[in-house]
Amino acid sequence: MTNVIDHPDYLLLDSDLSASDLALRDKVRAFGQTRIEPIINGYWERAEFPREVIPGLADLGIIGTFIPGYGCPGLSRQAAGLVAREMGRIDGSVNTFLGVHSNLCMGSIYMLGNEEQRHRWLPAMARLEKTGAFALTEPTHGSDSVSLETTARLEGGTWVINGHKRWIGNGHEADVIVLYARDEADGQVKAFIVEKSADGQYPQGYNPTPIPGKIGKRAIIQADIIIEEMRIPAENRLANCESFAGVNRVLKATRGGASWEAVGHGMAAFELAARYAMEREQFGGPIGGYQLVQEKLATMLSDLTSMQLMCTRMAQLQERDELTAPMASLIKMTTSRKALAMCREARDMLAGNGLLLENHVARHLTDMEVVSTYEGTDSMQALIVGRDITGLSAFTRHSRSKTPATAR
Repeated sequence: MTNVIDHPDYLLLDSDLSASDLALRDKVRAFGQTRIEPIINGYWERAEFPREVIPGLADLGIIGTFIPGYGCPGLSRQAAGLVAREMGRIDGSVNTFLGVHSNLCMGSIYMLGNEEQRHRWLPAMARLEKTGAFALTEPTHGSDSVSLETTARLEGGTWVINGHKRWIGNGHEADVIVLYARDEADGQVKAFIVEKSADGQYPQGYNPTPIPGKIGKRAIIQADIIIEEMRIPAENRLANCESFAGVNRVLKATRGGASWEAVGHGMAAFELAARYAMEREQFGGPIGGYQLVQEKLATMLSDLTSMQLMCTRMAQLQERDELTAPMASLIKMTTSRKALAMCREARDMLAGNGLLLENHVARHLTDMEVVSTYEGTDSMQALIVGRDITGLSAFTRHSRSKTPATAR
């Protein structure tokens, strides 16, 4: 039982990992346990990002995940999933920072930029000398972000952008922001790079405000951004994005990160609940000796194992380029639901102690509430799967979109 608590991999899936993937898993896990976990609760409670961990994250050699070259590691889908899993197992806020920076922002530049643009921005970002953000979501366009209303018009050698972005992770202080806007000339969505100047200032007209009052992922700040007549040079438009199809390319390439993170939160919930059940004594013995608690733990382990199996299969399909959007939606929906239920069960098992940050469960629980929302809510994932089952769309009658897209 102790081995299962310390290493909740009941069907020995990690035993099939390569030596390099095992080393990566252990390196990320050790960093999380020694450098992030001891400090994260304070940052989470203060709603501040732990910038002190950035040098250590850079040294891990994981920044840029699946991108080959430009100082990035070119990780396999399985390896990139392990990074998200192990980070999620420690803290969701730091994992979101990595996902936004490495996958969405750097991934956009790699997939939609030309060679000059890749060399211009990616190496410094791979070293975490510059941090990134991904500005797609708007106040009235989340799941239907294909309908975004932020506009861009070309005036000579300058793009002039107006609009409103919301829920943009790191959007208030990132050095490099990939921002999507609709070209007024042809109505197509294009990608633009907004970057700080040498003195750390954003272009005039870029006005970010941190969103206060969140109950989850409090250690990563999301921004509300008002954009008014912001001017950026023409060379800051990513050369290979001519329509919303470019956005979908990025989202397809980064799809699955939230599912792997959900596995990490589920692993943490199981470990914390199981250890507590062995240590907490009531009525003359550890609560782990009672039938009801054992049934809860067995159900948690069953759910966790199914999540691990689904994500492992997802990585295999991604490597073969056979993962479809409905498949990814089924996995996201399932892992989010199960991980959230596990975190709630763990909180209940710890009773009043589960409400205290020092026991970590409450942080994982509220962070999972966020995971259940970003990259598509459970409802949207279910409708994508439902459309695949029936051939009938339940969400296009009131929208221009045939393919919902969501982002962090």
